Amino acid sequence: MIAIVRTHTLRALRDSVSEAETKAAAARAEADQHQWSSELATDSAIRAEDALEEQRTALAQATVTNARLEGELETLRAQSLLDTEDRQALRTLLRVARKQASRAAYVYVLLRFGEVHSVHATRDEAEIAAEAEGASREGWVTHSAHGAAPAATDTAWRIHPVKLGGTP
Repeated sequence: MIAIVRTHTLRALRDSVSEAETKAAAARAEADQHQWSSELATDSAIRAEDALEEQRTALAQATVTNARLEGELETLRAQSLLDTEDRQALRTLLRVARKQASRAAYVYVLLRFGEVHSVHATRDEAEIAAEAEGASREGWVTHSAHGAAPAATDTAWRIHPVKLGGTP
């Protein structure tokens, strides 16, 4: 069978084949572009998931480290408070020791009619001891260093301060 095709129709068919091939090539190029974009998006999503997982791991480690450091901080604060309390207690003890050391510079000798009855750390202790032996609660007088004190044998009870490590 022989078909007769006009030149004009043949030209139109060739043009439409050419146009269809151009459109197909453009569609292939667009499909390739979409394929490339899809692969790029997939790679980006995988990298984003990996980065997210790394960030979650880093956050978990930071949370653990933070909790440990907060515990250490609390321990150090408690230790600091104890150290402050210890320093305060040591200061108090030092003050008491200094007071006792300054008081310990003298001992008080309790005399009864000039004879040594007892020795005491404080004047109050000597008075209490004398009162326990029957001395009057009133009548304790302090004699000045310049004034003449009555003789020790003339008084029933007398307290005589004696400086430690030497004479008064």
